[in-house]
Amino acid sequence: MIDSAIDSFPAETDSVEQTRDLGYLFGQSLRPGQVVALFGDLGSGKTQFVKGVCRALDIKESVVSSPTFTIIHEYQGDPPVFHLDLYRVKSLDEALALGIDEYLEPDGICLIEWPEQIESLLPADTIGIRLIHRQGDRRMIECSVPNA
Repeated sequence: MIDSAIDSFPAETDSVEQTRDLGYLFGQSLRPGQVVALFGDLGSGKTQFVKGVCRALDIKESVVSSPTFTIIHEYQGDPPVFHLDLYRVKSLDEALALGIDEYLEPDGICLIEWPEQIESLLPADTIGIRLIHRQGDRRMIECSVPNA
């Protein structure tokens, strides 16, 4: 369950591989219908963390990339994973016009990079992951789980 995964946080990683491995550990606890909001600056490791989550869900890391230009990637797994990157989405109205809200209640798992524009749409039980870039490949990664 997600409660056991949060025991790994906060965490500090020293490499891309460690960031992915932490995502893998976290991803093992996710269940269909869960929404994860990933916060962090450019280059903080959000997509690397997502790669680890997807590996835990039997999705090859090699197919995972940042959907910055396409906004949404759907990865076929059991459950399916919806990977959203809202960096280029500038307003809540734009997000709604794109149908982003439809991905927040699916039978899959929804991972959202740059969720700031749609925070008012996020379910109350959204799990927050904050990645903070230190020096080089070092990252501080925090997790917030409502009612945990």
